[in-house]
Amino acid sequence: MPSHPWQTDDYFVSPWNYQDEVRKEMTPPARVSVHDVTLRDGEQQAGVVFSADEKFRIAEALAEAGVDRIEAGLPAVSPSDLEAVTRIAAAGFPSRVFAFSRCMVSDVELALEAGVEGIVMEVPSSRHIIELAYRWPYERAIEATVESTKFAHEHGLEVVFFPIDSTRAEIGEFLDLIQTIERGGHMDGLVLVDTFGVLNPPAASYMTRKVKERITKPLETHFHMDFGLGVANTVTAVAQGVDTVQVSVSGVGERSGNVPLEDTVMALKLLYGIESSVDTTKLYGLSKLVRELAGVPVPPNRGIVGDRIFHVESGIITTWVKNVQTEHLTEAFPFRPELVGQTGPEIVIGKGSGLDSVHIWLERVGLPPVGEEDAMAILQDVKAVSLRRKALLTEEEFRALAESVVGAPSAA
Repeated sequence: MPSHPWQTDDYFVSPWNYQDEVRKEMTPPARVSVHDVTLRDGEQQAGVVFSADEKFRIAEALAEAGVDRIEAGLPAVSPSDLEAVTRIAAAGFPSRVFAFSRCMVSDVELALEAGVEGIVMEVPSSRHIIELAYRWPYERAIEATVESTKFAHEHGLEVVFFPIDSTRAEIGEFLDLIQTIERGGHMDGLVLVDTFGVLNPPAASYMTRKVKERITKPLETHFHMDFGLGVANTVTAVAQGVDTVQVSVSGVGERSGNVPLEDTVMALKLLYGIESSVDTTKLYGLSKLVRELAGVPVPPNRGIVGDRIFHVESGIITTWVKNVQTEHLTEAFPFRPELVGQTGPEIVIGKGSGLDSVHIWLERVGLPPVGEEDAMAILQDVKAVSLRRKALLTEEEFRALAESVVGAPSAA
């Protein structure tokens, strides 16, 4: 098989992604860092609660998957959160461990007590949310941020500044704010934050460019999925030079959730040629762990980690899979199941199936081959049963149905 940025043994995507005309305005990093927020923002999803032990299990899995930074939590939330952050920070994982905090010295002190390496420090950045939601004077937010970010830096923490609701602020006032914090307080990195998921991709590109005109600190993204554009906005910002992405496993998080780890890493790797340290073969198992502990299922057809994305019911796609076999499987799928820790493909049978599905299933259940007339009769019955039950057929159901058409095989 040829090996190009768009086609390898493991995947086959569009060569158009790699045309010079498409890429000429991009200035992406060769590699992106992954900062996971599952244990903090993920737990902000309504109804999701992780115990300290569960947080440790997830952190261990994140580290095994190669995530660069783990945001272990906000220690000020509860004694359990402080315990979890402390245990994770002391575990010696290869991933760097950060805490999240408000721009308050007391929060920073708890992060220091927990023993983390760095801290993500939040402050509201749009005047309207400061004055209406927080009921603070605008100047108070600036003063608290300057004081607390300097305090964190002076006590040895890496400081990542996280201005909430940036994308609904007036652009000039927002840029003045971050420049004030850079000069008067401290930031080692700046997060582009779309708290309410209200950016579109051209605006994500614009935001990145405007910030880069004013500051030279490393940039990160933290986008949400309220309009389903978080991944698109993230990869757009990375194409403009952002080198760290904040994500959560399977998109758990506040309201509609955070940008999913799986989608982001795979899109950057396959569609942009931008690598990360994440082992993509761990993605499915990691997703299964988090959704089990969070009690949050994902749709079976969800990209990358859906339980049925490598199940094939359609008759025409079944024929494709039969014809291409394992050697050319990426003619029927954009990537191989193993690349993301899945198995397959699996031919299932139901209303959408075709004649090839019937022949495959006859062999699967140990029945002899049949002619096209009998196969068509079996297929019509399969479609009728599947439609009536609004479900796929099991092997037992298919065998009984097939035997009702062609008879049971003779006993040896």
